[in-house]
Amino acid sequence: MTPRPSPAAPHVVFDLDGTLVDSEPNYFEAGRRLLARYGVRDFGWEDHTRFIGIGTRETLSALRAEYGIEAPVDELLAGKNALYLELAGASTRVFPQMRIFVERLHADGIPMAVASGSSRAAIGAVLAVTGLDAYIPLYVSAEEVARGKPEPDVFLEAARRMGAEPAACVVVEDAAPGAAAARAAGMRCIAVPYVPATACDPAFTAADLLFAEGQTAFSAEAARTWLLG
Repeated sequence: MTPRPSPAAPHVVFDLDGTLVDSEPNYFEAGRRLLARYGVRDFGWEDHTRFIGIGTRETLSALRAEYGIEAPVDELLAGKNALYLELAGASTRVFPQMRIFVERLHADGIPMAVASGSSRAAIGAVLAVTGLDAYIPLYVSAEEVARGKPEPDVFLEAARRMGAEPAACVVVEDAAPGAAAARAAGMRCIAVPYVPATACDPAFTAADLLFAEGQTAFSAEAARTWLLG
């Protein structure tokens, strides 16, 4: 954990998948089932982890090229979203300390938003099924901006909708592309690597607050103290 001084009363922008909720197993399973439809039978978890933090469209474009799938990206995207929504609607787990963090920030009156590479429908479904929508009603999908992470567009749009300057925002991220996007947006970053082995990535080491061991090390109270201190 490497804290630096933080101004008071920030706006907080959360990534969703792998940060607030452990949705990666559902995304992996949706991707595995989708690819199986097109004859790809050997897509494993390690293959999936290469794309953590990358937008769904960008991920499917890369997989389409890698596996020589002829179907258009929009067809793949619709298929994966449908599969994911079915899985996510049945069960999505919120990281316990993240739920506490959100609840405490809400009680503190801190404005919050979600900015994610997932589809708008997927974000809404996950926030609803977990009850997080009661605390974070504002969310932005990468499908609503020109470029996904690691470009800063989705974070900048979240700041715009909150009526905040980028410098007043703090991003909470689990993936290196998202941490890079936060820096490109001119925002501070709390980094909680979903894959702790990636904590040495320059995008993470440049974060303003790094929980290098990921969710097992994340503390709502430590993050809140830094944020408001």
